[in-house]
Amino acid sequence: MAITASMVKELRDTTGAGMMDAKKALTETDGDMEAALDWLRTKGLAKAAKKSGRTAAEGLVAVKVSGGHGVAVEVNSETDFVGKNAEFQEMVAGIAEVALTVSDVEALKEADMGGTSVATVVTDKIATIGENMSVRRMSAIDGETVVSYVHNAAAPGMGKIGVLVALNGGDEAFGKQVAMHIAAVNPAALSEDDLDPAVVEKEKQVQMDIARESGKPEAVIEKMIIGRMKKYMSEVTLLNQSFVVNPDLTVGEAAKDAGATIGGFVRLEVGEGIEVVKEDFAAEVAKAAKG
Repeated sequence: MAITASMVKELRDTTGAGMMDAKKALTETDGDMEAALDWLRTKGLAKAAKKSGRTAAEGLVAVKVSGGHGVAVEVNSETDFVGKNAEFQEMVAGIAEVALTVSDVEALKEADMGGTSVATVVTDKIATIGENMSVRRMSAIDGETVVSYVHNAAAPGMGKIGVLVALNGGDEAFGKQVAMHIAAVNPAALSEDDLDPAVVEKEKQVQMDIARESGKPEAVIEKMIIGRMKKYMSEVTLLNQSFVVNPDLTVGEAAKDAGATIGGFVRLEVGEGIEVVKEDFAAEVAKAAKG
């Protein structure tokens, strides 16, 4: 029996299984939808799909560097406990290795990992470990030298915060200091030129409104805004921030002293931007009782 795209979609919608898994189930069962569902269940894939609605806000960020190319990948799990699981860590390390060969997270999910796709590897791991997981983000950077740093490392090359810094000139020791600064301070951008103009304009308008509340003349307010925006840039842009290693210098000044140019950076922190809905214990029990 010919397996159509609509049949694959129907099975995916019913079980939440991946496209390739759904197609294989239908192929193995000659297009019998009920038998395909049972096939997925026996493989643990339908069970994994049932877990896919649960929030995965924990996990690990892994960093990997090869020559002048570096990648950072966030792989999420439901609990911090799984992030300490050697089996999960081995999977994350393998995914980071694959990430060196692709350009974005969607390509990463479809990329080959040991004869199957990364997405399928994750789905299989959901079934064996018993928690929802996802490959959420990937960022890459290139430079003459790329230095990596992991904060709160759970295993080599992976932890709660992963940082990559691209340098031209300087040395790896200086790059590591900059990476640690980025992990701690979390700059929004490398320089003013890299900030979203709309964000800058909004901040300027907010500062204007605050200044006008003082009742000072517009000419005075304009001078005040110049100073306030300079302070804002020193807080949110890496090159203008006070260097944590030597607060008497900005990061840009420290780079110049080190004979380095910072070309860019990547900073990924586990769970950034994920909204976790908290339930009280009674609500959790009631929810579980209802199945």
